[in-house]
Amino acid sequence: MASDDKMANKKDEMAGKAKEKLGDATDNEQWQAEGKGKKAKGDIKQAGEKIKDAFRD
Repeated sequence: MASDDKMANKKDEMAGKAKEKLGDATDNEQWQAEGKGKKAKGDIKQAGEKIKDAFRD
């Protein structure tokens, strides 16, 4: 289950990064902001998983 969460978080992070880059390429500020938000959400979730892993060990 934890690995599924990690994969989903990484997927959010990568999708956010892609949307941000697409926004940069098209000069679309909304996509840039949405991409940054989704990327940050994935980063935060990844950090949470790392903390959980640290307490499991």
